[in-house]
Amino acid sequence: MSDGDGEQRRLTISDPKVMRALSHPARLEIMEHLSSTGADVTATGVAELVGLSPSATSYHLRELAKFGLVEHAPSRGDARERVWRATMRGWSVDAGHDAEAQAAEQTLVNVFLERDFGRVRDWVRRSHDEPAEWYDAAVIGGPVLLLTADELREVNAKVFELLAPYRRRDRQADPPAGSRRVVVHYATVPMD
Repeated sequence: MSDGDGEQRRLTISDPKVMRALSHPARLEIMEHLSSTGADVTATGVAELVGLSPSATSYHLRELAKFGLVEHAPSRGDARERVWRATMRGWSVDAGHDAEAQAAEQTLVNVFLERDFGRVRDWVRRSHDEPAEWYDAAVIGGPVLLLTADELREVNAKVFELLAPYRRRDRQADPPAGSRRVVVHYATVPMD
């Protein structure tokens, strides 16, 4: 859903049914594409991205729509064409203290991490075939920090502030020459 000024909002998901609806690799890909680009898409247009047929992709779009995550966008001229768009710019999950929501959150996070770690594994597999400038620029690291909870919030805020000007959605109209999509897998979690 959009705010009154037409700017899409970030959504915090606490409903376990919505978390379960997102716990599918194709649906995560659809949501990432829609929220990171702001694009309006058809099932056919996004089918190749998720590696499914247009009819299977259409099913996933309808399931996401049931939970208000996507909606029909205005037609592009052909009234028979069904166009979809995200209802939010981004989302996060907050299961709170509800056991059902916590189980759904864990499932969703596992699907998300499997997808993101798959991207890292894919990079490692093909990295030696990439141009040297990209091989040298890529980083896989995991520094261990010593922080208070307030400091961790501050670090997170600064990292996201640093990344904000490079977000795909805001740069795609006029990207710099030589730019590529780059995924930043970012997690800050306390250790035992």
